Amino acid sequence: KKKPSEILLDISWHFAAMKGIKDEIKRGRPDLVHFSLLEACSIPLYFEKKLCVFVHTIDDKVIFVSQNVRLPKSYHRFVGLIEKLYSTGKIEEDNKTLLEIKNMDFSSLMDKIKPKQIVGLSTKGTLISYQQLALELDSETCLVVGGFAKGHFSDMTKKHFDRTVSINKNALEAHVIISRVLYEYEKRIIM
Repeated sequence: KKKPSEILLDISWHFAAMKGIKDEIKRGRPDLVHFSLLEACSIPLYFEKKLCVFVHTIDDKVIFVSQNVRLPKSYHRFVGLIEKLYSTGKIEEDNKTLLEIKNMDFSSLMDKIKPKQIVGLSTKGTLISYQQLALELDSETCLVVGGFAKGHFSDMTKKHFDRTVSINKNALEAHVIISRVLYEYEKRIIM
């Protein structure tokens, strides 16, 4: 049996336990991260090693996703994988690290990957089309998409953005934003 500290928080199951915790509206949605990762890690841009993927968590951990990782399509298998990752620190296969989690805040992640441009995607940003944003991206751009159901980026995260843009007048789900922006970028550099 798993200890409570070994269970991935999911608001669908743990609503009562999450009530009143800090930033509760930004927690407990691993399904959003799952959808977003499936969008980012199942496209030619990723398979051709032209996309690096990281997940920064609210508790200042970073999940490093290696190249050509095939993530489980089943949500329950994904949850099990992430719980194992939190427990062991790494997911390996054939002596290759597929996923790794490290204690790291957003600032340290940016220092490590050293992007030339950091673009945050938010409803509070300047309205721009997917196509125009894709034209302004290059291999040294870091796109930051919030994986939370409600709320906005923290000031600690926003201060690193070179610019903040919105690609739709409506709030869209993270996986929709990821799929549309990456598709437009992919068309420009691969197709």
